Amino acid sequence: MSLLVVGLSHRSAPVSVLERASLAADTQAKLLQDTLAAEPATEAAVLATCNRIELYADVDKFHAGVAELSTLLAQHSGVGLEELTPYLYVHYEDRAVHHLFSVACGLDSMVVGEGQILGQIKDALARGQELHTAGRLLNDLFQQALRVGKRAHSETGIDRAGQSLVTFGLQQLAAGADPALWAGGKRALVIGAGSMSSLAAATLARTGVAEIVVANRTRARADRLVEILQQGDDTAVRARAVEMSAVGDELTRADIVVSCTGSTGLVLTADALADALGVTLDAAPEAPTATAVTPAPDDVDQHAAWVENGSAASAAYAGSATAPRRVTVPAQSTGPVRLALLDLAMPRDIDGAAHRIAGVRLVDIESLAEASADAPMAADVDRVRTIVSDEVAAFGAAQRAAHVAPTVVALRTMAADVVAGEIARLDGRLPDLDEKQRAEITQTVRRVVDKLLHAPTVRVKQLASEPGGAGYADALRELFDLDPQTVAAVSRADLNDPNRGRS
Repeated sequence: MSLLVVGLSHRSAPVSVLERASLAADTQAKLLQDTLAAEPATEAAVLATCNRIELYADVDKFHAGVAELSTLLAQHSGVGLEELTPYLYVHYEDRAVHHLFSVACGLDSMVVGEGQILGQIKDALARGQELHTAGRLLNDLFQQALRVGKRAHSETGIDRAGQSLVTFGLQQLAAGADPALWAGGKRALVIGAGSMSSLAAATLARTGVAEIVVANRTRARADRLVEILQQGDDTAVRARAVEMSAVGDELTRADIVVSCTGSTGLVLTADALADALGVTLDAAPEAPTATAVTPAPDDVDQHAAWVENGSAASAAYAGSATAPRRVTVPAQSTGPVRLALLDLAMPRDIDGAAHRIAGVRLVDIESLAEASADAPMAADVDRVRTIVSDEVAAFGAAQRAAHVAPTVVALRTMAADVVAGEIARLDGRLPDLDEKQRAEITQTVRRVVDKLLHAPTVRVKQLASEPGGAGYADALRELFDLDPQTVAAVSRADLNDPNRGRS
């Protein structure tokens, strides 16, 4: 197995690069065909979503494979190779398997645990099968990734990650009231159209808001989200999309604002919010503060876990190599709430100084961490990681065992041919044997051969399944002088099985 993946995602590249590098369906097909035509690759599959573009291939040379796949991604995405290269990541062999399994479980998603990625992996596999670019390795890999993702969702609560964060945020905005009663009939502005914003919009629709306005830097994505909201069978919400330039006007009509973009700067400043409400930003001394912990950015577990107790949010980003930093979260202003703000972005979209505006209530990742009484996602993330690790080990063992299987079949085929030849010679020397005698001799010879081959073939399969066991198939071919073409023919016959890879 020489599995290689080269790609970029929301974790490695800014949204502007991801949007420019997006691949249409026909471009993906051409990318796959060109990858297969390239010398290092024998199989190829592409996983392309709004947040990631990944090219998987079975290659015979690592460095040549990385160079070729990177060049192909640049050519088909339209982003120059020099510009694209700093944002690319590379995974090889077991690390590539681990990456795809983590992606399938939602550990690498913008919203941890989201299940939409499973459908996208299934589509990627179907595309590779349809174009005949996915062979034995990628068929096995993507089929297993789908099974691992389903297992993670069925055995853990990972799929509740994003929903928990949005729902909990709305509960905090409602300040103890029933979120459905609190939000009923209100107008909501959702800024962003990615996974988390989409989830927030869907949650607001089910909560009973009267109208949802979606603003996004790319208007087409906002339009798609609006279309999805209007097609929902369980809601009757009015929805429309606007340009980002219209956010200021929409703020004057909104009751609730949810923001989650990939911006590295503020999307809503305190001054802009004050202008929308027609009030003056209070420059008075800060109100008493509460201590919270800000999660370190760019960690694998974005939104994954919040706090271990109500006073210290020490598990905001489970497993981060960067220690969380302590900040002060100003207390909210009192009085009736005219505008409720939910900031689900990291780094923040909404100016923290918004708390000084009369009539504004702000809930963000920091305040969610402070308010949360436990870390429900931390345990689920750890459990999913364990599942992924176990499945990667099992997949590697199965692939190594499968590598030696055609050689074992070829050996047994050769042994059967030897038996048949010797029985034919016996017929010539002893023509007077009756059928019963001939059958008994034939069966005896076959039993002897089977017993001689049983132990070494079983043992070689066991050894091949262990790390570093790939060389046992080569040793078997050398020892028994097996024809490589015969072994390859067995592999092709197995790969062409119409029932292979179906679930």
